[in-house]
Amino acid sequence: MIDPIALRIGPLQLHWYGIIIAAAVLIAAMLGARIAKSKGENPDEGWSMLLPVVVISVIAARIYHVIHQWDAIYSKHPELIPQIWNGGIGIPGAVAGGALAIWLYTRTRGLSTARWLDIFAPALLLGQAIGRLGNFVNQELYGPPTTLPWGIPIDAAHRAGTPWGDILAFPVETTRFHPLFAYEAILNLIGLAVLLYVGRRWAHRLYDGDIALLYIMWYGAVRTALETFRTQNWIIFGIPTAMWVGILGFVLAGAWLIIRHRQGWGTPMIHPAQPDRTDEVATAPQPGPEPSPG
Repeated sequence: MIDPIALRIGPLQLHWYGIIIAAAVLIAAMLGARIAKSKGENPDEGWSMLLPVVVISVIAARIYHVIHQWDAIYSKHPELIPQIWNGGIGIPGAVAGGALAIWLYTRTRGLSTARWLDIFAPALLLGQAIGRLGNFVNQELYGPPTTLPWGIPIDAAHRAGTPWGDILAFPVETTRFHPLFAYEAILNLIGLAVLLYVGRRWAHRLYDGDIALLYIMWYGAVRTALETFRTQNWIIFGIPTAMWVGILGFVLAGAWLIIRHRQGWGTPMIHPAQPDRTDEVATAPQPGPEPSPG
């Protein structure tokens, strides 16, 4: 177990959670800048929209988390609502907030929203994977007890309100739990590789916005699967809200992906002014034999 406070300077405290989230944002932004450049877009536009995207995403993510845990935590302790450094952001809220910020920015700059959503989608998966390390430090986002060798310990204070709060039945020294944060991080990294591969391998067949739709499908499936392990969920009609969001996101994004390709509704990912470099190399005329002297 790691002390969640990385540094103390008098009354000031620097939390590992904040350091990890900041690192996740920066590394994800660097990947986004590289993807933007590969697509022929100006990376400076991505850096310019980073601040509004982060601010709106964090606010939306916190709102989602507070609603998610309202009955369990925040209805009893509303003073904890602004204490984001103690952990607690909801990825569905972050995704919605980030998409809204990108839409607002691209609208004001005359840029393609779908194209920039494609740029940030793989970067978001990388940021999510890194950010989940903060859940390990804060001892959150874990599943039920397990005997698997990668199970993690959770102290008594962080089990409050769960079915495993009885330390006599579930001793701290011997009980281990599923590290859901690690499962999600690994699946996000796999999703990152898939999106990057699809975006490169089939770029000539894709429309702007397709990679963002694939992100919604991937993360919707991941979140739906992992939600079956979680407790203290925000429930709607007996089903965790995050599962509703994941299933609806997967179905709607998949349906729209199929429909738009059948109908031809979209802007090709490779624009006429931006030829496929792979095809260019393959079809470039090869030099013939040098003429004989004379």
